[in-house]
Amino acid sequence: MTKARTLADFNATSIDPALLDDTGEIPSALLAGVGGDNTPSFGATASSTQSISQGSFEKVVLNTENWDTAAAFDNSSTYRFTVPSGEGGEYVFNYGAYLVSMTTNGYFQLQLYKNGAQLRESAQRAYMSSTAASSMNVVGSITTPLSEGDYIEFYVIQGNTDGGGGTRTLSDSNYKPFLTGFKLA
Repeated sequence: MTKARTLADFNATSIDPALLDDTGEIPSALLAGVGGDNTPSFGATASSTQSISQGSFEKVVLNTENWDTAAAFDNSSTYRFTVPSGEGGEYVFNYGAYLVSMTTNGYFQLQLYKNGAQLRESAQRAYMSSTAASSMNVVGSITTPLSEGDYIEFYVIQGNTDGGGGTRTLSDSNYKPFLTGFKLA
């Protein structure tokens, strides 16, 4: 049973009191089909560290599946989620990564790609100050429409302006890059 909190919770302007049981709850049978099951869904992480060169986007190697309800995430070669047949709609993606030993005046950016092109609204960039060097964790979330056959990939880029560039390490034993997604509607 689900208790009605407000009429807006049920997208209604009124609820017939005769539909409520004696405790004021709406019977589950009346809520059938409300909310959906949020599938397909998946979650993937990296199993080890990854070296990230300065100044160019690099695909994150997400080779460990935590779950995949529709076998739609490839964790062995392309490291991408592909919308299964008949499953177009709105999707939610959550993603994050940890860059070890960022230099001063540096930046670290997460970027999702859709069908091989940057999904601009997914960019999450963080900057390191000019007075300290440290590691940084960046996370993002986006809702976007996808059609059958569309695919999503996770990329990162890092760099700096003070000449201390070079390769940095993505992830460590405690903070692994991740990408999760599910169909919203």
